[in-house]
Amino acid sequence: MVEEKGGMSASLSEKTLQEYLSCLYGCPVTICGFWRLGGEKTEGVKDLKGFGYGVPYVIEFKVKGEVKRVVLETMRPEGFGHDFPSDRAQILLWQHSAFNKLPLHVRSVDVGAFTVEGKSLKSLGDCGEFFILTEYVDGKLYHLDLDRIKDTGKISELDEKRCLVLSNYLVKIHSLKNDAPWLYVRRVRELVGHGECIMGLLDSYPLELEYVNERDLIGIEKECVAWRWRLKRKAHRLSQVHGDFHPWNVMFHQGDEFTVLDRSRGEWGEPADDVTAMTINYIFYSLQKYGELAGVFERLYRLFWENYLQKTGDLEILEVVQPFYAWRGLVVASPIWYPNLSRDVRVKLLNFVKNVLRHGKFDLDAVNTYIQPV
Repeated sequence: MVEEKGGMSASLSEKTLQEYLSCLYGCPVTICGFWRLGGEKTEGVKDLKGFGYGVPYVIEFKVKGEVKRVVLETMRPEGFGHDFPSDRAQILLWQHSAFNKLPLHVRSVDVGAFTVEGKSLKSLGDCGEFFILTEYVDGKLYHLDLDRIKDTGKISELDEKRCLVLSNYLVKIHSLKNDAPWLYVRRVRELVGHGECIMGLLDSYPLELEYVNERDLIGIEKECVAWRWRLKRKAHRLSQVHGDFHPWNVMFHQGDEFTVLDRSRGEWGEPADDVTAMTINYIFYSLQKYGELAGVFERLYRLFWENYLQKTGDLEILEVVQPFYAWRGLVVASPIWYPNLSRDVRVKLLNFVKNVLRHGKFDLDAVNTYIQPV
């Protein structure tokens, strides 16, 4: 393994892949192709030098006369609590154990590791960097729908139908409850303190930004700590969750059929986590399109929320969404994740974060009030 600017890379041979997959499937495997996910398909395998950690790759192979595709993924040590190999291994091991338990989730085939020298792959043992192997699914990510809607200002019957099936999906998975209060308390604690969550996002904001200062970020952090203590009393809400239910983790096929990707952080948690992860994006795209929640994105926002509330009867969720909306707002306002966002949109998102944290009950009709200066 060698370090390269912008990440890690290594050499990975066709023989290594063939031996690993043959062992995994219990019979000889022939490699047909290997390419970056989203890139051009290659025929055969000529040269795998420069294999990059943190980049997903498609492997096409033939086993017992059948052609299969899988995706091999690793993680970059880019911060957000992913700094050490053990951090990344923990996440990938958990994902392998949890992906196949959630309805409509892409299936995990195996989890394993590269050896320290980076010359071979094995299920476990003399391991260096870990990887996960998932089934390949074809389709288009949901964010492409939102990109199109932003560009055209129009939604179709299918767009509304897809919004509803996503809302219904959460209704279904959240209906499975668990009496394990310590897991709820852990998820709330991690919401505030985990490297991937609120404090990790706050730490990723560069100092000396002209649209938000250190005092503002400290204020957000303090409010979120207070919310952690409020939510500790809500352990009866513990439900099955996805944990990262946003438009880049939903792959639509034909019509309204979809597969979800990259379940994160725990099998059980607060339903507001999933609801806010998706609905913040209707607000986010609307701010870019209209400067407020309006038009086609307000339609999708209301459709999603109203369907969810009607079918779950969970009005209490409006008393717990605040720190989850704060986290997701910090994500979409982030100069790291969205470096080309306009100042106006970024400021309104940060206003939204600060304002929702100050209200004991979230008002679905008050988003355009929340985006105003504090």
